[in-house]
Amino acid sequence: MYVDVDIDLYTALLGGEKLVDTLEGQVKLKVKPETQNGTKVRLKGKGFPVYKKEGQSGDLIVTYSVKLPVNLTEQQKEMFRKIQSMN
Repeated sequence: MYVDVDIDLYTALLGGEKLVDTLEGQVKLKVKPETQNGTKVRLKGKGFPVYKKEGQSGDLIVTYSVKLPVNLTEQQKEMFRKIQSMN
């Protein structure tokens, strides 16, 4: 079973937590710092039930989709320019 989960740029860069819906309810995932767009995380036993194997479930594959900020203020743009100039 596969699911795409949106994370904001700040969580992708600095790390944090994200709630993910599963068949059994929500699970809190830790997002590692510097997570890249398209990163996949496997949640063992959180996918669909396995056919003819009572009590067993497959894995849930979570793919992170990093969402870039929109409608930045001038102050936010300037902060990004400062970060860019540091490289």
